Amino acid sequence: MTFTSRPTDRSAARRGLRREVPSTAAILADEQDFTAMRRYRTFPFDDHDSYLRQMETLLRGLTAQGVVTTVGLFDPVAYEKYCARLTLDPDRPDSRSRYTAEAARTGTTLLYEGGPLTRLLPLLLEDADRRAHADRASALLARAGTCEECGDDIARTAFTRATHAIRQLLTALGEGTHHLVCSLAAGEPPLLAVLHSTAADGAGLQLAEHETLVFCTVLAAGFALRTPGGIVSRTTTGPDTAESTDRATDSATSRDTVRGWSLRGSWLRPLSAAEVFTAYCTDADTGEPIPPEHGVDYASGLPLTPPPESHDHR
Repeated sequence: MTFTSRPTDRSAARRGLRREVPSTAAILADEQDFTAMRRYRTFPFDDHDSYLRQMETLLRGLTAQGVVTTVGLFDPVAYEKYCARLTLDPDRPDSRSRYTAEAARTGTTLLYEGGPLTRLLPLLLEDADRRAHADRASALLARAGTCEECGDDIARTAFTRATHAIRQLLTALGEGTHHLVCSLAAGEPPLLAVLHSTAADGAGLQLAEHETLVFCTVLAAGFALRTPGGIVSRTTTGPDTAESTDRATDSATSRDTVRGWSLRGSWLRPLSAAEVFTAYCTDADTGEPIPPEHGVDYASGLPLTPPPESHDHR
């Protein structure tokens, strides 16, 4: 006798299997990218807000079914190049699907967990921007070559110096919540990296590994190529540091201290308090002065000792 599964059993099996097959969505995050895709006849949307609402409804539905879904960014320029490279017709839904799979494999993605896209997209854009700066810095390091005097790999030496500098800098800043920005004048736009850390009650530093790696890579590129740039730190201290959302009302219990360093050769030179004030309170685009923030102290950068070396690599 032959037994066959009932249709309901097969349907349940398919639903169970569907939950084990992950999905990927690539989203047109801004109006400009959305407008670029509207030139394709098969692109079915004509309003960006409506598109985002329908995309969120789709993602929520998949999540409700137990389907693991990752979200990436759809880049119309990269899509056009992708189609040209593979001789695909860009005005076909299956071409968009193939690009989405490729973008998920090689680009930045985040796990969708059921929340609104208005919260997820800024995080996705920030992560993609961080990755782009890291890739640029890595490319610059790859071209640094070797030291003519000793044959050392300049990129490796610069990365070691950057690691030493960051460790020493965070130790010198001490307890508090630290927000560091490293910027290099290495093309347009400038190279940027951001690092957040927290140290309190004698506990070890709390750092995000990926942030730290990107920050170290960008700083190493500045050291290796002797590119003009600098680091600015903003440290919050006080009992209400972690919960404070209004610095004006919490100034009695917490203070922010801003310090700065400039890249000189292959090390960091501390800025004076006056230099920090001038840099922080000047509009970068117009050169006009900006009023200092309430509850913020502008202090000189702390001296940092470079690691011992037999000579300065050039």
